[in-house]
Amino acid sequence: MVGSENSPEMEDRLQTAWENICSGLRRDLGAQIYGQWIKPVRMTAFDAADGSLTLTLPSEFAASWVRDRYADRLTLAWKNELPDVRTISFSARAGAARIAQVKRQKPVDPAPAFAAAEKGQFRLELDPRMTFDEFIAGHSNVLALNAAQRMADTEKPLFSPLYLQSSTGQGKTHLMHAIGHAYRDAFPESRIIYMSAERFMIEFVSAMRRNEAMEFKGALRQADLLMIDDIQFIVGKNSTQEEFLHTVDSLISQGKRIVVAADRPPQALDGVDQRLLSRLSMGLVADIQSAGLELRRDILEHRLAQMPHQDVPADVVEFLARTISRNLRELEGGLNKLLAYAQLTGRPITRELAEEQLSDILSACRRRITIDEIQRTVCEYYRLDRNEMSSKRRARAVARPRQVAMYLAKVMTPRSYPEIGRKFGGRDHSTVIHAVKLVEQLRGEDTEMDNDVRMLLRQLES
Repeated sequence: MVGSENSPEMEDRLQTAWENICSGLRRDLGAQIYGQWIKPVRMTAFDAADGSLTLTLPSEFAASWVRDRYADRLTLAWKNELPDVRTISFSARAGAARIAQVKRQKPVDPAPAFAAAEKGQFRLELDPRMTFDEFIAGHSNVLALNAAQRMADTEKPLFSPLYLQSSTGQGKTHLMHAIGHAYRDAFPESRIIYMSAERFMIEFVSAMRRNEAMEFKGALRQADLLMIDDIQFIVGKNSTQEEFLHTVDSLISQGKRIVVAADRPPQALDGVDQRLLSRLSMGLVADIQSAGLELRRDILEHRLAQMPHQDVPADVVEFLARTISRNLRELEGGLNKLLAYAQLTGRPITRELAEEQLSDILSACRRRITIDEIQRTVCEYYRLDRNEMSSKRRARAVARPRQVAMYLAKVMTPRSYPEIGRKFGGRDHSTVIHAVKLVEQLRGEDTEMDNDVRMLLRQLES
């Protein structure tokens, strides 16, 4: 438990609060991200005198990662669940290896975002890494990017609100932070408010409890730029929706700028007041589609260009780009996890290491493509009889497509070399290994072979 100096009652309250917080994070973040970053967190010390809680993780890298991305959210969650906890800190468990390259962020500021004592002001917290320069454009996000840049432009945009919509991890939050950075650069004296819908609700309720609701409302309606993330979490909260509706109406009437983001279109927000739904739909709804292979590849290469000391082979980059396809947050998380493991263990980064250490991410992302499906697609592409996949013929016109099918089976399925060999007429695993290495080599030397493989990958992925 967190400390023998605490009373059993306090221990129980801490544990109950943590379980409730974890339950909410598991639902909001998804099982994959929760399991990778939040589940390993442990409460190790709580000082009732000053309300400080220490959370530990298995490594310095993990502690830094969670601190950078979730410190603010965890602080608010603890305040909501158990006000006795006023500040939180993160550390690595005793004996954990250190990574000198990790850049430390400043300590978590325990003060609430809204400060009535400062005449109704909100602290603006923008991630310095999330700028337009760091946002990688592609076919799937170009509309949202252009709209976001217009929203931050010195000229008044033709639309407001801007409603950014996409599934989890496709770049909505990045664009909102980028808007904030660019608008602040263009208008240094402007009043910018950025927060999640969850934080909006917590701050609103807290302000009412402190009898500061009028100051809270006044500060919101003085904003030049208001940005609310994850608006889907505001559903069903009648008093919060009412206040948000009045704030939106006030800002629209003043010609101010509003940006909201959600994981679904406005019409799919169940439990939202129709008046608010109408306001959210009256501007521009910019949809961000799932990132394609080329964009995923560009993002990985851009991140690695910022880390020239990291040696990640091209085949590993290609493997990650092809297999981690559900969202960009998982893609970057997978890369970071792989880099951290290599740093901590001294092992070189290889395709095999990526498959070993990212097995949970990969298995969740892979569409269940079967070897039978791969064989059928390859035979149709090369105009071969299906039986040639298991035959003993060694003619190049037959053997090369068979080797391509073995390569695709290894790239696109979780099957082992022996399992793949059995599906190709009972061939030995060494034959499959040879085929995979040969096709990888030929792709780098023969443009026609690389084009064939790319075409087959597209057919199978579609």
